[in-house]
Amino acid sequence: MLAALIGFLGDFDLAEEATQEAFAIAAERWPREGVPSSPGVWLVTTARNRAIDRIRRDRTLAEKTRMLDVPAATEENMDETTFPDERLELIFTCCHPALDTDAQVALTLRTLGGLTTGEIARAFLVPEATMYQRLVRAKRKVKAAGIPFRVPPDHLLPDRLAAVLAVVYLIFNEGYGGRGDLAAEAIWLGRGLAELMPDEPEVHGLLAMMLLLDARRAARFVGGELVLLADQDRSLYDRAGIEAGRRALDRALALQGRGPYVVQAAIASLHAEESRDWPQIAALYDELARMTDSPVVELNRAVAIAEEQGPQAGLDIVDNLDLGNYRYLHATRGELLRRLGRTGEARDAYSRALELVHDDAERRLLERRLAELGSPS
Repeated sequence: MLAALIGFLGDFDLAEEATQEAFAIAAERWPREGVPSSPGVWLVTTARNRAIDRIRRDRTLAEKTRMLDVPAATEENMDETTFPDERLELIFTCCHPALDTDAQVALTLRTLGGLTTGEIARAFLVPEATMYQRLVRAKRKVKAAGIPFRVPPDHLLPDRLAAVLAVVYLIFNEGYGGRGDLAAEAIWLGRGLAELMPDEPEVHGLLAMMLLLDARRAARFVGGELVLLADQDRSLYDRAGIEAGRRALDRALALQGRGPYVVQAAIASLHAEESRDWPQIAALYDELARMTDSPVVELNRAVAIAEEQGPQAGLDIVDNLDLGNYRYLHATRGELLRRLGRTGEARDAYSRALELVHDDAERRLLERRLAELGSPS
């Protein structure tokens, strides 16, 4: 819906305000008058009409009124099937090379992914106020530069690919933590990109990774409680989803794909096996770390090394990482220290992770881990 409005209005802020207003009207009217036959169409139509009315009322936006010069939208001339295409158009608009990569990703997460500024700030490991300013600057630049709302021609697609894939990846990451709607949106976008760019191995690699991870969804939460990978009931895995992910991975490999998303998909495929090949997983994380130079990847490599060589080997890596406010760093330290019998230090690490956590299911998991360690002597 937001994508459709941004494409129509060419204004991010006005589209967001009109979207919110339409939902508020629906919340008031639908319980009283009933849900319309096409709720999505009704919402977009209402938002468009409200936005046009607002432009016409505001004398400072008179020029925009003349530029629009369209009749009020009606339900009959809206087509729900156009919404998916507009989502792809929005993601490529946000990922225009005129914007910095961080701004491209943040703007798309805000408008297409529906993430709050705080959620995006946590994904980037920056303060919320910093992220707010990035978003404001990005919106202004889109408007000032007159960036077109469309999927670019084929020869320009590769210039935006890295940012587009990063956006879809982060949308999926947020959804994988428990928001199934966002995970489904990311997978839909991944499939759309695979159709749009069938010869790009990293597109197929990202789609493969998302399908393989999403196939474990039913086993990740039991009764609202988070279940770690080692404790998951593998009979709950979606075998069809795993096979679809592996087909996408095979396609990426056939295209000579060796990029970060292909490697992550290969790791996800190994994790879906009944008996995991930790030396191979560690080797793939080692390759991924060389590609990305990412401390978060190094943290994941440490986990695999701990499984292969023991907790001390993993802890040696973790203790050299600069990820002070990253909750998973402290949760991982807590687990490795617990395995080494260093209970007091493990308790401190888990407590630090608990201070940084935002997700209720993760919070309860950390509280259980602390309870298992017992009270300090």
